[in-house]
Amino acid sequence: MVATDLRSADDLGLDATSWLARGAELSLGEQPLELLDAADLIVVSPGVPSGAPLLKAGTERGIETIGELELGYQMSEATWVAITGTNGKTTTTALTGELVRTTGRPVLVGGNIGNAVSHEAARTPADGIIVAEVSSFQLDTTDRFRPAVGALLNITEDHLDRYDGFDHYAASKMRLFANQTADDFAVLYVDDPEVAARAESVSGTVVPVSVTTELPDGVFVRGGTVVSRIGERETEVVKVEELGLPGPHNLVNSMVAFATAASVGVEPGAAADVLRDFRSLEHRLEFVRELDGVTYVNDSKATNVDSVRFALQSYDSPIVWIAGGKEKGADFTALRELATKHVRKAVLIGQATEKFERALDGAVGTERAGTLDEAVRRARELAENGDVVLLSPACASFDMFDDFEDRGRQFKRAVNALGDA
Repeated sequence: MVATDLRSADDLGLDATSWLARGAELSLGEQPLELLDAADLIVVSPGVPSGAPLLKAGTERGIETIGELELGYQMSEATWVAITGTNGKTTTTALTGELVRTTGRPVLVGGNIGNAVSHEAARTPADGIIVAEVSSFQLDTTDRFRPAVGALLNITEDHLDRYDGFDHYAASKMRLFANQTADDFAVLYVDDPEVAARAESVSGTVVPVSVTTELPDGVFVRGGTVVSRIGERETEVVKVEELGLPGPHNLVNSMVAFATAASVGVEPGAAADVLRDFRSLEHRLEFVRELDGVTYVNDSKATNVDSVRFALQSYDSPIVWIAGGKEKGADFTALRELATKHVRKAVLIGQATEKFERALDGAVGTERAGTLDEAVRRARELAENGDVVLLSPACASFDMFDDFEDRGRQFKRAVNALGDA
C-alpha cells in the first residue's frame, strides 16, 4: 500500500514512523506518475478533485478509483444508513445515531462527521448499524454503495467552485439512491423543491417528510405535533415546542432524523425522549455566552448561503452578523431581504469582503475587520442589550483558518476573552 499527498508530513501533522511500521510506503510532497505502475486500486480522499493529475492518469490507465466511503461499504456487513443534503446533515446524522441507539444494536456514527467509515466499518458487527453523513464529494466516488436507508434533506447552491453548475452538484447528491431497490428506504424532505422535483427518479421506497403539508404516508406536522404515518400506523411522536433543537431548520432535521431512524425499527415512544433531550452540536448555532445582555452564537459551520438563511431566521432579536471568508461562487444577494429584516450591522472578514459589500449595499450597513478577533470586538461595540452577535460566515474558512472548526474555536476564544463590563 502506498499513501500519497502533495503536502509534507509536517504540513499533514503525520507520524510517518507509525505508517512505515505498518508496512505502508509514503510519497509526500509530490505525486510522480510512477506511483501508478504497481497500482491495482486507487482510494481517493473526498477533498481531492477528480481533475488531479494522478487521478486523471489512473483513469487513463484503466485503474479502478473509489472513495474511502465506498471502501468502507465494501468492507462491511452491517446495515447502512446514509444522510446527505447541502445543509443540516451533520446535526441530522448525530441525532439519527442517538435515535438508532435506542434499538440496542451496535451503532457506528461516522463518515463526513467524526471518523472515516473506512477506518471503522469492518469492526462493526453484521447486526450493527452504520449511520454515515455523506457529502457530494464522497458520493462522487461510490460504485456499489447501497444504503438500506438514504435520507436527503435539501439541495441548494454550494461547491460551485468544484462542480460544473448546479445540476452537476445535484446529480452528485442523488447518487445516494443510485443502487437502491424497493427493499430500501429513501427519506426525502419534500418541502425542498429540488428534492421534490427528483423524487420520482428514486427507486427506493420513499418516506416523505413535510413541515407544511399533512401527508397520506410519511412524517409531518399537525396541530403543533410531529406525526408519523408510515404504512397503516399513525402515531403522534412529540410536540414541536418540546424539541431539544431550536429553530425551523432544526424542526426539519429532527423530523428527517426520526423518519430515518423509524425506517430501521426505532419506536416513536423511545424516539420522543431522544428528540426532547438532544442539543445542538459545536459550531452549529452554538450558544457561547451572554455578556451585557448580548448573546454570542457560533455558527461557523454555516459555509453557504442557505445555511445562513436558516441562521438569520432563528432569532427574533436584532443581529450583529459576522460574515465572510473564502467564497465558493455563491450569490450573496439572496441574503439581502433577510439581512434587512434581521441584521443591525454586518461585520465582514476575509476574501469575500468586497463581494459581500456589493451584495448588501443598500440593505444593511457593513464594516470591515482585518481579523476575527477585531470583528468580535467591533461586534460587541455595535450590539445593544438583547441583541445577538452571530458568526455565520456563508463562506469557507481556508483563507484565514485551518477549517470551520478552527474558525469556530477562535471565535469562542475571542468571545470569552471579552472583559465583563
